[in-house]
Parts: sequence; structure tokens; C-alpha cells
Amino acid sequence: MEAEAAKFIGAGIACIGMGTAGIGLGHIFGNYLAGAIRNPAAADGQFGRLIFGFAVTEAMGIFSLLIALILLFT
Repeated sequence: MEAEAAKFIGAGIACIGMGTAGIGLGHIFGNYLAGAIRNPAAADGQFGRLIFGFAVTEAMGIFSLLIALILLFT
């Protein structure tokens, strides 16, 4: 296998992390919404944790994109 083909395969595999970040975000917000509907009084107390979970999950997706771009352009 040529090195150029291996770079493209590695970048494609690294992009899987972006898809899983999207799935994680949907899971986080879906569970928050379900919990907020069941207990609206506790929703405000969990909002900070929601934002933290969003930030960490999104950072993992951006990190995955960064690794894919590094693999492609080096």
C-alpha cells in the first residue's frame, strides 16, 4: 500500500470521531430534555452540567477533525 493511500484511510478513520460526537450531542440533549420534562424544577440545576457535557463532546469532535487534517496535510 502506498503512503498516500494510507494517509487517506487514516484520515477517514479519524473522521469517525466527528460522527460519534454528533451522536453524543444528540444523546446528551435528548436525555436533558426528557429529564426536564419529567422534573422541570430540577432542570435549572442541571443546565451547567449540560453545557459542560456539550463542550467536552464538541471538543472531542473538533479534536478528531484536527487529527484528520493533520494526517491529510503532513
